[in-house]
Amino acid sequence: MIDTLAVVGATGAVGRIIIEMLLARKFPARRIKLLASPRSAGRPLEVAGTTFDVEVLTPESFDGVDIAIGSTPDEVAAEFVPWAVERGTVVVDESAFYRMNPAVPLVIPEVNPEAIDTHQGIIASPNCSTTQMVMVMKPLHDAARVRRVIVSTYQAVSGAGLSATQELEQGTAAWLAGAVEHRAIFSHPIAANLIPQIGSPRPNGATSEEMKMVLETRKILGDESIGVNATCVRVPVANCHSESILIETERKLSAAEARRLLAAAPGIVVTDDLEAKLYPLPRSCSGRDEVFVGRIREDESGPNGIALWCVSDNLRKGAATNAVQIAEYLALKGVRKAGGPKPVRA
Repeated sequence: MIDTLAVVGATGAVGRIIIEMLLARKFPARRIKLLASPRSAGRPLEVAGTTFDVEVLTPESFDGVDIAIGSTPDEVAAEFVPWAVERGTVVVDESAFYRMNPAVPLVIPEVNPEAIDTHQGIIASPNCSTTQMVMVMKPLHDAARVRRVIVSTYQAVSGAGLSATQELEQGTAAWLAGAVEHRAIFSHPIAANLIPQIGSPRPNGATSEEMKMVLETRKILGDESIGVNATCVRVPVANCHSESILIETERKLSAAEARRLLAAAPGIVVTDDLEAKLYPLPRSCSGRDEVFVGRIREDESGPNGIALWCVSDNLRKGAATNAVQIAEYLALKGVRKAGGPKPVRA
C-alpha cells in the first residue's frame, strides 16, 4: 500500500478512464490526487460515483506523492515530470516525450516488466499502435525470433482526442445530408474517408506515427535488428485501432502453432473462425483491456511469414490500462525512488 497516487491530466478522456480503472481495480493507495491545468482544475469531478477535487498542477503538487500517472501532451510532460522526480515521485508517463530517452524504460507489462526495475524516476508507456502490435509480436518473437514486420494501421479518431470524435460525428451527419463539413482537427474530411497520414512528415517519407512504431518496437523488445515497415491510416471509426500485420520469423511457424502461442499469451484473446465470420471488430472490442487477434494464417508469398488481424481499444490498453498496470507493479513490488534506498514492500 502506498500513500498517494496522482493522476496528471485527470479531466481528459484517458485521464477519466485511468481514474475509473484505479477505483475498479482497488489500486493500493490511501489517496488518489487529481491534477490538471488551471483551465480544467477547480471543479469537482465525479467518476464512477466518487467525487474528486481537481487541483491545479504545480511543482508543489508532487510533495508527498509516491507515484504519478501522466496523460498529457508532450510539452506538458516535459515541464511537470522533472518537478515530480525532483520531489521523489516515480512518474508513469504516457506522452511521447521520454519514450526514446535511453535512460527511461519503455514498458508493456506483459512484454518487458523487468524494465520497470531499471527506472530512474520515469517510466514511459508506448504509443497505442505500437503497444498492440508488440503484444502480438512478443510470443512469436520468443518462440521463433521476429526478423521483420509489415504493418498497416487503421486508427480510430478517439486517438486524436474528444474533439476528433465530435468532428467525425458532425462530419458524418453533414456528409449524409450533403452539407458542408467543418474541420478543426483533421487535414481532410474524415467522414466516409481515409487519411494516410498520422503525425508530421519525416525526411525518409514516413510520418512521426510510423517512426514511433519502428523505434519503440525495437526498444521494447531489446532488438535493434528487427525490421519494421509501418503505414498508419486514420479511419472513420469512433474507437479501437485495428492493424493488419505480417510477421516474418527466423524459424518457420505454422498458423496452428502461432495460434496456440498467441492464445496462451497474457492479455491476448484469439477470435479466429473465418467460416463462422468470427474475428476482432472495433465495435466488439471497445471498452475491453485485452488485445484481440484473428485471421491468423501463413504467408503464401514467403517462407516464414504469419499474417494476422489485430484490434485493441486505444484508450485502454493503448493508454490507460498499460499505465495503470505499470503503476500497480510499482505499488505492489514497492516503489523505489531514483537514487534512494531499496523499496519498502507493500
